[in-house]
Amino acid sequence: MKKILVLCTGNSCRSQLAEGFLRYFAGDQAEIYSAGIETHGVNPKAIQIMNEIGIDISSHTSNHINEYTSIDFDYLITVCDHAKESCPYFPTQAIKFHYNFPDPAKATGTDEEIMNEFRKVRELIKDYSSTFVTENLHS
Repeated sequence: MKKILVLCTGNSCRSQLAEGFLRYFAGDQAEIYSAGIETHGVNPKAIQIMNEIGIDISSHTSNHINEYTSIDFDYLITVCDHAKESCPYFPTQAIKFHYNFPDPAKATGTDEEIMNEFRKVRELIKDYSSTFVTENLHS
């Protein structure tokens, strides 16, 4: 079974969304982990927008990359430029992928405008995750 690590800065939003979608699309074909170079806790808005489409990430935890140094990952996906550039040395033979998703936690405006930004990023990550699973896990 393939092992996938999604890496972001704080493991609170983008990497959590990606973990949720990768688990959803990969099913039993992969073990999915997410981590940050810091830990900020899972963003409640991330949980809320995933619930809107029937994916429950409320049991996810915010993990530090150092917790996973003993796991031999097949794929490492960075979902923000900061994590790609700032990631401490992480010993892995994993195939690396990178996509810089906008950070919805930095959205400003009314509550509705902020939630719409979260939904926009959710859809970007959903499409990316679906394509990733199709191209890398299906034989």
